[in-house]
Amino acid sequence: MRKPYFIAALLLALAFGTSASAQQAALPSHFGNWAGQPNPSWVETEAPSNYVELWKETGRAPGEFCEYTSGGAKLDVSLQKYRDPSSAYVIYTALIRPDMHPSTLGRTSAVDGDRLFALIGDFILTVQPTPAISDADLAVLVKSVSGRADQTPLPPIRAYLPKGFTDGTQRYAHGPAAFRNAIASLKLDEFANLVTEVGFTSSAEGMFANYREGKDGAVLLLLDYPTPQLAEQHLRHLDLAITPAQKQAGTTIERKATLLLLVLKPSSIAYGNALRSALNYETQVTWNEPHQTMTDPPLVTTIAKIIIATIAFMVVAVVLGVAFGGVRVLAKTFFPGRFFDRPEQMDVLQLGLSGKRIDSRDFY
Repeated sequence: MRKPYFIAALLLALAFGTSASAQQAALPSHFGNWAGQPNPSWVETEAPSNYVELWKETGRAPGEFCEYTSGGAKLDVSLQKYRDPSSAYVIYTALIRPDMHPSTLGRTSAVDGDRLFALIGDFILTVQPTPAISDADLAVLVKSVSGRADQTPLPPIRAYLPKGFTDGTQRYAHGPAAFRNAIASLKLDEFANLVTEVGFTSSAEGMFANYREGKDGAVLLLLDYPTPQLAEQHLRHLDLAITPAQKQAGTTIERKATLLLLVLKPSSIAYGNALRSALNYETQVTWNEPHQTMTDPPLVTTIAKIIIATIAFMVVAVVLGVAFGGVRVLAKTFFPGRFFDRPEQMDVLQLGLSGKRIDSRDFY
């Protein structure tokens, strides 16, 4: 009676073992001079409460953790997987801070004195302490993880931001939780009501960044929509959600094709206008219609084709004429008056110059 239960348990164990071994491939068991035993079912339990909704919105899955050793040095490495690279980018921008700096790994990595965050496709890699590992070994680790990552490109809206923003203040949002997290981290609580008017159910995307130039400063919010019609619709909703006091303080909203630009809390109207004019965004209108790539042939080729076609037509005309005449002659020779020139079917036009009537049979 227990045999079916044993078989079911064995199948579950094999399935779990296969899944675990597949996940273990994301973090290597060794790289460079480092070695360890990755845990493929690691779940971080200590985290700020405001990240719970953010993790749910970005499709956070159980991650991996490994403590690597090299000689007497130790290194803690965690790898967290999200729904897709865009979702991972939401978390990455929520983690970075202005006091962090890009690492040697590229722009989608940030490091402080002890910890490194690196965005690798749909993964976020965390390494600490960073002084314990060399740049070369770190590059080997990232390359190993990249082979398991989703290589879908990151959202284009990140490239629309004008240059000059404070690195570490950029925040990407594709849902309400990420938008609220960005508002809180940039200390823009007075604009929290905008989240209900952005239109994330219409596939809206948002990008924040803080700009500071001497005494001037502002926060730029870009909102991108699938169509200009949706952008215009939400422009009206957002314009109503911005209070008169905020507008008087310089907050403005403007539409460019599918993109909405909101300059929040500018130090001056002039600085807000300058920030909008520096937007790295160009619209293109594409009209899809049938087209051909053929070009006119050279004149000599055209004349040669005309001559050849004329000669061919003349040859065909001569051949058909000879054939028709030959058939007519043969028919009149062997079958006179039967097929062609039958007298009873022929009439002769007479001018009546003589009184003698002409008989058509006299001619055949």
